[in-house]
This record gives sequence, structure tokens and C-alpha cells, in this order.
Amino acid sequence: MGRFKGILQASLNATKRAFAWNLEEMMPPSERYVFNFNSKEELKKWHLYSDSEYGGLSSASLEIKDGDDGLSGTFSGNLSLDVAEDSSWRINRSGFCGMQSKKFDGFIDLEPYDTLALRLRGDGRCYISTIYTENWINSPGQEEDNSWQAFIFVPKDEWHVAKIPLERYLPTWRGNVIDAKMEMNPARVLGMSISVNADGGVPGAKSGPGDFRLDIDWVKALRTY
Repeated sequence: MGRFKGILQASLNATKRAFAWNLEEMMPPSERYVFNFNSKEELKKWHLYSDSEYGGLSSASLEIKDGDDGLSGTFSGNLSLDVAEDSSWRINRSGFCGMQSKKFDGFIDLEPYDTLALRLRGDGRCYISTIYTENWINSPGQEEDNSWQAFIFVPKDEWHVAKIPLERYLPTWRGNVIDAKMEMNPARVLGMSISVNADGGVPGAKSGPGDFRLDIDWVKALRTY
């Protein structure tokens, strides 16, 4: 009888271990690269925009540079509050630039993850991280993608990993937070962007017109639970 119990217990223990291993295999990795600025090929995934499209005078560039830690991206330029004299646009404000990823081939599913992490080196300014997802409504007059934004502020001149829980991203429309009860759909991510405005963003951040520079190593999705 004792030998039978021993065999039964050993069998149960083996079953528990196999079940645990299967669960581990089914779990997604704890992190996933979304963008990695370690090659000039990465530049093909992005396009730049600024107020210059509407008569403003701001400018931006995105380059891959070789530094002490290897290759990384540099998003830099100049923020201007001025408007071209011959502009036909009636813009309310100028002084913004951004880098936006081209739409993914399909969607990126970030459902298993709860945090977006960015390894950055800042310049004292506050930047904005935007996640674009498929529009929940998808009806006539509502064709624009949903956009979700959160501020990024990292130490000046030092590499730092900024971790932003997805629940901290707020729904926005054309740069303004909207008062609506909406939930992000992380399973249908269409793209991302990083932008900067001359008017700052958080207390203590550098603001106003002038040069800006943000070095970017990578962007990852993290599962912290």
C-alpha cells in the first residue's frame, strides 16, 4: 500500500510539473521590442511632421548615430513660434514637431502587455508618447484612428528607461484630451509617435522656442505582472 501511495504521489507531482511547464510555454515573453534604433533601416519605418505643414517655421530630423553605447536614434530640430508671412493657413499655434511610425503591416497585438518602455536620453524638455489604435466605432464620420497620449520626461543628458503603464495613456483628438469613457484596445495597435511642443507639458520641464534633441535607443512592450 505504501509503495502504491508513493507511485501515486510521484505521478501527481509529475503531472503538476508538466502543467506548470505548459503554462510557461503558453505565456508570452515578458518583453517585446516594438522599435529598435540600432540600424539605419529603422529610419524607413518613420516619417516626420511639424507645424511647417501649416505655415509654421519649426523643423525636425531623425538620424541614426553612433555613440559610446553603439547606434541609437536622434530626433532633433528647432521649435519656432513664428508663422511664414506668405502662409495661407490660419493656424492658432505653431511650435510643434513629431516623428510618427508608418502604419504597421496589419496590427501589433500588445494585449499580453501592460507597460510601454522607452530607453531615452533627454534635453530637459517634455515629450509626448502617442499610441494609435483601430477606431472602436469605425463608422462614417469616425474614420480617424484612436490616439492615446502620455507625457515623457527623462533626466537631461542621461540614458533613462521611461516606463509608462498603458492605463496612463489618455484618449485624445488632434492633440487634446477628450472627456470620454474609452478603453484602449491594445490588441489592435496601428502605430506610435513621439512629439514635442514649445509650450512644455509638465512642471519643471524646459519650454519655449529653440532647439530640441531626444536620443532613442529602443521602445519595448513589457509584461510586469
